[in-house]
Amino acid sequence: MKTVCLYFQVHQPWRLKTYRFFHIGKDHNYLDDLTNRAIMQKIARECYLPMNALLLKLIKENKGAFRVSFSLTGTVVEQFKAYAPEVLDSFRALVETGCVELLAETYSHSLAALSSKEDFKEQVKKHTAMLKAEFGVKPKAFRNTELIYSDEIGEAVGELGFKTMLAEGAKHILGWKSPDFVYAGAADQSLRLLLRNYKLSDDIAFRFSNQGWDEYPLTADKYAAWLSESEGEVINLFMDYETFGEHQKASTGIFDFVKNLPAAILKRGDLKFATVSETAAEHQPVAVLHCPHVMSWADEERDITAWLGNDLQNEAFGKLYAMKDKVRSLKSKDFEYVWNFMQTSDHFYYMATKWLSDGDVHSYFNPYGSSYEAFINYMNVLSDFQIEVEKALAAKKSSRSKK
Repeated sequence: MKTVCLYFQVHQPWRLKTYRFFHIGKDHNYLDDLTNRAIMQKIARECYLPMNALLLKLIKENKGAFRVSFSLTGTVVEQFKAYAPEVLDSFRALVETGCVELLAETYSHSLAALSSKEDFKEQVKKHTAMLKAEFGVKPKAFRNTELIYSDEIGEAVGELGFKTMLAEGAKHILGWKSPDFVYAGAADQSLRLLLRNYKLSDDIAFRFSNQGWDEYPLTADKYAAWLSESEGEVINLFMDYETFGEHQKASTGIFDFVKNLPAAILKRGDLKFATVSETAAEHQPVAVLHCPHVMSWADEERDITAWLGNDLQNEAFGKLYAMKDKVRSLKSKDFEYVWNFMQTSDHFYYMATKWLSDGDVHSYFNPYGSSYEAFINYMNVLSDFQIEVEKALAAKKSSRSKK
């Protein structure tokens, strides 16, 4: 009996407004509220609400046999609360079925794991607290931003008490081994690793509507047959939730595909669904996975060059995290709020200078005309934020001296 582990990432960044040099020192509202509202409500209509309703129906119809896992970033939950509270209610309804597991990750969908262990753990604890407050759950499994993983990051995740972590089934790490088994972390061998089968995942996420694909059209029965033919014990299908209705529009037939998928899989007799933690508990690790260098699920290289691959990105990243101690010392909710959304990985992704097929993907999701434009806009906002932090620190120091 092979296990099908279906996991969806739900994330939207807080998008920055066009922020010019002459705004610095004068305008401290950094977000594009109209765009953030419009995009959230559009994706809620096209993806979140119809897909959540469909999954709830499938869970009820299959009486517990259909099971899925999600992670929802802190920034997307903030936007649900601000612009689409009915979406948050629909996710709560899914969790209440007992067939849906919520995973922990970084609160802001940040690159904190690449800054320091302290920054990383702070972000994860903030996210875990949010899941408890909004959904009443304590997560047992972890998924890092963009599936960023290394032995060192796995060790930090184990120290936080998680038993299972998701990672990419990258060929340069696996070599001849298959992603379709459970592995153990190298630094912490009690940590179970579930690796994404990127071919089968991307067949849905990227190739589903491609009429030039030699397997087009993809039907539920055809896909279930591919899963059954897998030689491993687990098939980890990890993808962005916005695949359904947003990246793959309803007109492509993606919702009909999902509607028919559980029955097509379950009727075969050799496949079953399980959540992330259930999958890790049911299968023993077949080997230790050594990953001395950081990997992710992005681009052909499966590395971190999508976010920290050029001088612009590294300068912005360095300047941001150089501020962390000063921001923390203020102990201000307002400053913490800005600090959190400025860490979101999307800001660095917009600054990427990758070309060919990878560059096409980057430009598709990029609201800026160029990587340099994205960098300048971000750095202008960060410069104003830095000035305000210094002012607040000076005022705090002055207040103490008067006492």
